Amino acid sequence: MMKFFQRLGKSLMLPVACLPVAGILLGIGYMIDHNGWGANNIIAAFLIKGGGAILDHLALLFAIGVSIGMSDDNDGTAALSGLVSWLLFTTLLSSAAVAMYTGADANAAFGSIENVLVGILAGLIGAYSYNKFKNTKLPEYLAFFSGKRCVAIISAGITIVASIALFFIWPFLYGALVAFGKAIVGTGAVGAGLYGFFNRLLIPTGLHHALNNVFWFNLANINDLANFWSGKGTYGTTGMYMAGFFPVMMFGLPGAALAMYHTAKTTKKKIAASLLGAAALCAFLTGVTEPLEFSFMFLAPGLYLVHAVLTGISCAIVALLPLRIGFNFSAGLFDYILSFNAPMAQNPWLLIPIGLAFFVIYYVLFRFIITKFNLKTPGREDDDTEAEMKVSLANNNFTEVAAIILEGLGGKKNITNIDNCITRLRVEIKDYTAVDEKKIKSAGIAGVIRPSKTSVQVIVGTQVQFVADEIKKMV
Repeated sequence: MMKFFQRLGKSLMLPVACLPVAGILLGIGYMIDHNGWGANNIIAAFLIKGGGAILDHLALLFAIGVSIGMSDDNDGTAALSGLVSWLLFTTLLSSAAVAMYTGADANAAFGSIENVLVGILAGLIGAYSYNKFKNTKLPEYLAFFSGKRCVAIISAGITIVASIALFFIWPFLYGALVAFGKAIVGTGAVGAGLYGFFNRLLIPTGLHHALNNVFWFNLANINDLANFWSGKGTYGTTGMYMAGFFPVMMFGLPGAALAMYHTAKTTKKKIAASLLGAAALCAFLTGVTEPLEFSFMFLAPGLYLVHAVLTGISCAIVALLPLRIGFNFSAGLFDYILSFNAPMAQNPWLLIPIGLAFFVIYYVLFRFIITKFNLKTPGREDDDTEAEMKVSLANNNFTEVAAIILEGLGGKKNITNIDNCITRLRVEIKDYTAVDEKKIKSAGIAGVIRPSKTSVQVIVGTQVQFVADEIKKMV
């Protein structure tokens, strides 16, 4: 199961890489026109629309990214299959469609069906359909749909069945969270802490929006966000469901990013720095935390649970203190500066010492937990070692090298699947007795690892992609 989540986490890196630019575009646009959100400035409007185009379709990006990443050979057919699944989910379970089925107004839950959880589910369906049916042979009269052409059809069939299940399950989940949110409203700082904890815990599913509706908007007559900016709330109380996020988003998560960078493998620090640095800056400036959170939530789910707990603690502590600040967009630097003059703002300067404390707490805890339990955060994956990164083929004739390796693996008839990571060729085989390690090593590669009777890993070095491409052509 852990291997599945680690692979899923890697699959999400492709769409996650798109997110920092979205957050920065939105943040700058909002900074230029924080009142009108582009209504008063064409440059702000352009930037906000550009950033929103990415962030508003986060679930769709995940559907495509997961389809590609979880497929056996990262084929585009899997992505198309995942897209088909996403389109079916979001169309069959849209509010308008549900109202048509039932003859009555749709449950509010279906207004939030375009969420990350459904995107990931669509991606998994797309990848499963591809992996399972990409080599399907149909009768002659249906031959056109054989192989990869049948994958999207299979994906559509699975999605229709899953949509029927979600039709009954989704309103229950959504409604349960709204009811839970309303139940903790009267518990003061404890409730704020519980809200912060579950807000982060539900990010992977997209259901956090159900809780947000309870506290930030007018679903339960709290309307924390609008009352904070309009001055219609209660001074010293309004803003308590927003203020606690600032120490985490502006300081805590950047501290976590620094810890992940410091614990990354030496050979992967540059790669980790580019991902974590951009994501941390995005969180600090704009409060958009998804690029950073999705970089480790599936690779190290236990660490993400720690993050959720710390968020809850931050929200509870801030709710107890005479500190109230709010946001229009998210809990980043831009909104922090703008909230200084808001009618309900109370001692906003207190955020700085609290935030710095959370930076240290996040850094120390994340670094300790990552090293103690050898968690596979960005830059610490098992795909390769430092020695493997230095391996280089003496002969750059990749076709020749690939031919030798293929022969040593028992020929193309012995191959069921081929994939590669940064340095290793990962091959699934039928007969382990047909593998000739001496023959494989004669190609000039660094070594052979055999994790199981059906799996062989060939350490090629950083040029592995070229060798893998050649073997795939031969197979």
